[in-house]
Amino acid sequence: MRSLRARAVTAGVIWAVITIVLGLAGLTTYLTSQSEARFIELLQTRHTQALVAVANSASSPEQIARAIGDPVYQRPFSGQYWQAESLDGDLIVSPSLVDGLLPLPPDQFEGPGTQEIVTPDGEELMIIGQWLTMDDGESWYVQVASSLETLRQDEAVLRQSLFFAFVIVAVIAVVGALVQVAAMLQPLNALRADVAARWEHEEGLQVTGYPVEVAPLVNDINGLLERNRDIIKGSRKQAADLAHAIKTPAAIMRNELEQLQVAGRDVTDALAALDRLDAQLQRSLARMRADGGDSSVGVITNLDTSLGRMQRAFTALARNAGRQFSADVPEGLRVRMDQSDLEEVIGNILDNAMKWSNSAFRLEAERTDDPAVRIIISDDGPGVPEEELGSVLRSGERLDQSKPGTGLGLAIASDLVTAYGGTIALGRSEDLGGLMVSLNLPVPGGPKLAKST
Repeated sequence: MRSLRARAVTAGVIWAVITIVLGLAGLTTYLTSQSEARFIELLQTRHTQALVAVANSASSPEQIARAIGDPVYQRPFSGQYWQAESLDGDLIVSPSLVDGLLPLPPDQFEGPGTQEIVTPDGEELMIIGQWLTMDDGESWYVQVASSLETLRQDEAVLRQSLFFAFVIVAVIAVVGALVQVAAMLQPLNALRADVAARWEHEEGLQVTGYPVEVAPLVNDINGLLERNRDIIKGSRKQAADLAHAIKTPAAIMRNELEQLQVAGRDVTDALAALDRLDAQLQRSLARMRADGGDSSVGVITNLDTSLGRMQRAFTALARNAGRQFSADVPEGLRVRMDQSDLEEVIGNILDNAMKWSNSAFRLEAERTDDPAVRIIISDDGPGVPEEELGSVLRSGERLDQSKPGTGLGLAIASDLVTAYGGTIALGRSEDLGGLMVSLNLPVPGGPKLAKST
């Protein structure tokens, strides 16, 4: 499944990375060129100062040395150097050169020239040199040099600073993209929550609360929900009509068979077949009611009411049958299931527990962390062998033919529970020792626990 959030974030991150990389490269190139231009400009200024000093020195080497008295030229190997050489062979160098010399002057009298060299010690220098002719006709070749190491270090620091700055910008951009995507998808999240809430209510979605881009989708969902409700109502009405149509003929047949039985005719097999037919019809109609679309639409049952009524009924039935029945149902539990279907499920399971118990059976309910409501019905009867637990929920499987019934009680309960998105499990009760039936039913606002089939 492709995620809109992942696609939007990925596209935003890719675009941010491309923009940042191009911006970093462009800004680095620009600032580097500006740094080199300022370096050359400063070197030209120093060279001009040296030319002026030589021009005002009256060709005296001592005066030239004093005139170019910048402290940076006094420190040995400071990275700032100057050198003046006359045509007569007089050579004056800055103290910073120590015992080194700059390149020899060109033979021709040219304008200012710039060059980069590497000294025998591996130092990179940028040099500006120019011939200067004095008033007395004497010519001097004046050179000023500056080490490129400082420039390279400054450029490295600049690139590093820019890199970290753009990394911070990238992180901010990614966080901004996540926030923006979350804000853009918020209406869809709200729509999902509203749709989930409408499964439990009859009204449609309010279009006015959504952006104009989402409003058409909301209208379509409203139409789909309305159509789904109509299908469910129609299916339940059809099931009710079918039940009513079958009920009268079945009652007539049962009455006729009972009269024949009173008259001495053996109609045991016919009555058993009719009981089985009634049970199958009951199962099919219950499934039709529950499966008419989505069973959990608009139905909420308060267990205080339903299980309270079941508790009172089975307390009396158990007393008449010589059994002990107990119930533990906390207040405030609600499930997303039709009340009549819930009572049919619980009634079938409790009837089965009372029928098979030796002396006691029990009903318990609790809220789980799923979230769901778990209802447990257990008895102290013989139970069901572990290898046969699965067959009990299948249609018409009766493990003991000596007991009355059709064998469809648990199968009907399983069909209804599954149709409402719940689960049913069978096991052995640890304290009572008999069969334990555990139902997990969805709660209002919670997810389905199983897909209906």
